[in-house]
Amino acid sequence: MPMPADISDAELLAYLDEGLSVERMVVVENGLRQSAELRARAVALREKQDSQGHSVGEIWRLGRLTCPTRHQLGSFLLGALPKNLEDYYRFHLTTVGCRFCSANLEDLKRAADQASSETATRRQKFFQSSAGYLRQSDRDK
Repeated sequence: MPMPADISDAELLAYLDEGLSVERMVVVENGLRQSAELRARAVALREKQDSQGHSVGEIWRLGRLTCPTRHQLGSFLLGALPKNLEDYYRFHLTTVGCRFCSANLEDLKRAADQASSETATRRQKFFQSSAGYLRQSDRDK
């Protein structure tokens, strides 16, 4: 178990803003559950942050201004982006580990898989319903 000293103030604030990677979120959450001292530090940091207002950096992070839109993530998924944007989105997803964009991308993947499955089913039904008409028109010739 991480000790309260092993978790920095910056990590606590990032945890409160849901800005850590999933793995680090688990570590901090477990630390908070097991340490009253760490919980008190988190409360004090949040109160201090709220009383001081927000910096440009905090507004930038909270507004998720570096996150691509859902449309842009869809283009990324399709491989339809310029190389520099594709590299940035990959960095944002893998290195930065943005949980919001990762969840959005996973949702897009599920939707694409579901649409693909539904399209295949629909094509099969069209083929099956048309097969009898095709055989009948062959007999009419």
